[in-house]
Amino acid sequence: MGRVLAGIIADTSGWHDPFGGVLNAQEVAEKYGQGRYQERRNGFYRNGTDNLLVEMGKWDLNLEDLLMVVNFFSKVTVDDNGQFRFHCGHSQPGSYIELFAPMDTLVVMTALQHPMDPSREYAPRPVQLSWSQAEDQDAAINALRTRPENERALINTQLFAL
Repeated sequence: MGRVLAGIIADTSGWHDPFGGVLNAQEVAEKYGQGRYQERRNGFYRNGTDNLLVEMGKWDLNLEDLLMVVNFFSKVTVDDNGQFRFHCGHSQPGSYIELFAPMDTLVVMTALQHPMDPSREYAPRPVQLSWSQAEDQDAAINALRTRPENERALINTQLFAL
């Protein structure tokens, strides 16, 4: 039964990749070289899989619970030959998204480079995060009613949360 965990209700970028995933430790080493803690201390090369699992472990969750990853502000397209293309530099400073969660939802985040980013330099950029209660929950829910599938999921969410 589909439910709405969270939805985007405001977005200045318009590009988000729900398929690219994150790199694991071996992939980071292959792409960027060795960046071990022993040599680099706090500047060591992190990887998305371990970052997410460390935070999920605080909730007694593990790899089987890592269901989906969305790379916000990442533009990936498919060309006429079916090849994926990552587009650098499309997210401008000050870009933001606003998420609304109509039910209790655990969101675990990591801020690292996209797996398809062609740069060989390990250089994750800083992000800023803030959260608040939705001032008008009805307006937020209405912003999610863009397709019939969303409407059914919102109904399921309401039934589940009762």
